[in-house]
Amino acid sequence: MNSQTGELAGPPHVHHMDARTAYGAAKLGMWLFLGTEVLLFGGLFAAFAVYRWKYLGEFTHASKHLDWRLGGLNTAVLLVSSFFAAVAVDAAQHNDNKKVVRNLAITIGCGLLFLVIKYIEYSGKYHHGLFPGTAEWNSPEFNESYKCFFGLYFAMTGLHALHVIVGMIVLGWVLSLARKNRFSRKYYTPVEVGALYWHLVDIIWIYLFPLLYLVA
Repeated sequence: MNSQTGELAGPPHVHHMDARTAYGAAKLGMWLFLGTEVLLFGGLFAAFAVYRWKYLGEFTHASKHLDWRLGGLNTAVLLVSSFFAAVAVDAAQHNDNKKVVRNLAITIGCGLLFLVIKYIEYSGKYHHGLFPGTAEWNSPEFNESYKCFFGLYFAMTGLHALHVIVGMIVLGWVLSLARKNRFSRKYYTPVEVGALYWHLVDIIWIYLFPLLYLVA
């Protein structure tokens, strides 16, 4: 109500962004978020580099306990998943929601396969006493340098696996929208933004693989 005239005030005018501005804002927001993710993993990469310089021999020996074949397989799985994520974006830009659904389903399936392989790796480390909390881990023979290597290994790969899970959830949401035929050449922002996040997950692993598995 207007205090001077006693008249009821109307609803406030709501300003809506046009499609082009909304698209630009979404892309900018995602790139800023990806920048923070790069800083996060960059700090872990820097820590690994410092400790590898300090414990070069121990890190080289410890890395031999990692199965580079499983790491290489996971690298191939994520590269394939990124290809299908890119194809999904192209399909959305060409009004083909069925193709978006199909390609995102393959991408999510690759993410699930990645996690299964990572679980197999973690299980092997646990059974061989290379997992925090095991008897071998707490033994005097397992010195601080080896704990440092595997601590960083589990921190970086575990954090990356968490990002894979988040990416699968995001792409699953985008897939549900594609099933409702929500995307067209005029509107495909969620598909592109989701694919950008997934590509970051892929790129981070491409750095992690040689850093951890091929250090020897």
